[in-house]
Amino acid sequence: MSNAPAASPALNEATVQATTQDSEEKLAYRLITGPDDRTFCERISAALAEGYVLHGSPSATWNGANVIVAQAVVLPKAIATADAAVAIAVDQLGNQDFNEEDIAGGGHA
Repeated sequence: MSNAPAASPALNEATVQATTQDSEEKLAYRLITGPDDRTFCERISAALAEGYVLHGSPSATWNGANVIVAQAVVLPKAIATADAAVAIAVDQLGNQDFNEEDIAGGGHA
């Protein structure tokens, strides 16, 4: 017999719920690719129905047999979050004093 304490049912349930939420969470960015056919269009339509928006122009290439297309989609919340992060970074830069050495290449890239 093991002397190890039994696992708490609440802990196990919480772990399962966290794992399930992580696997079901939507990705902020997706690149959908495939042959230029009805199935591809249905996949894009499904992403739009899930709340994604088109990001950038579609791309197309020829693989020697078929036209292969790609379309990026993003969640609007992801765009808003990224825009807010950039705005905060710009504001923080605006609050710093720079001298001529910093501007003339004395800083690090």
